[in-house]
Amino acid sequence: MTVSNNEVAVINSKAPATEQASALPGQLQIKIPIQTKVQVKVNQITVNLRNIPLLMGLNDEDMGKVKADMRVRHFNKRDVVLQKGGIGDSLLFLLSGQLQVVDVTEDGRAIGLRMLKEGDFFGEIAIINGTPRSASVVALSNVLVGFLPSVTALHLFSHSPAMANMMLRHLAEKIQRDSEFRALLSISNTSRRIYAFIALFKKIMPGNLEVIENLPTHQDIAMMINTSRETVTRALLHLAQQGIVEKDLHRLIIRKPDELQKLALGAGL
Repeated sequence: MTVSNNEVAVINSKAPATEQASALPGQLQIKIPIQTKVQVKVNQITVNLRNIPLLMGLNDEDMGKVKADMRVRHFNKRDVVLQKGGIGDSLLFLLSGQLQVVDVTEDGRAIGLRMLKEGDFFGEIAIINGTPRSASVVALSNVLVGFLPSVTALHLFSHSPAMANMMLRHLAEKIQRDSEFRALLSISNTSRRIYAFIALFKKIMPGNLEVIENLPTHQDIAMMINTSRETVTRALLHLAQQGIVEKDLHRLIIRKPDELQKLALGAGL
């Protein structure tokens, strides 16, 4: 099986039985190109569609349709996955890696709107409304993205109660998060804006440990909250020196959440 530059071959239910024998129900068996210094190799990985929150409630028949219709592409770091103004012809799923939703202001500045993690879907507004893409999406790492045709997605929205319920919950949470993010951007003090960003995007893990997983680069954070990379670096260094946060591999651990909240509210600044 040959694979072109970015296109990724998908072994789906229409493939010969010998090719899909190792794939379990609800899984995609795909081949992806991996760039090395000397050659291009093709490795096999398995993507379990049941691990994607939007799809986990589908019955076997609907899951089979998703598996048959979804196509997967590989993008390199900093590639544009979606272009603002483009045609909304697919619902997209981030299968691996990390993405950032960005917009460009009238004066040409790129503003990061939100981060996307594995299992997230995006591009739903354009296919529901039939409108052009409202923002761009850029790869922050090498990523695999699944493209589900809009016809298939819309059919599932209207025929699968589980998927429709998940979509409604997603849209409600998105409205709330966008409102919180707009309030964050209205903070005039840049240090407070950074502290509020961390407080907003942290997650509570088992054991009540508060973390930001897959911490964005300082430049990506700066884009999202309209400041400079140097300002982000100084603010995070200050938090680390005070013992409020601790960097651990690709995540940021909040050791003193109460102190972080005080700074986010302006106390002590």
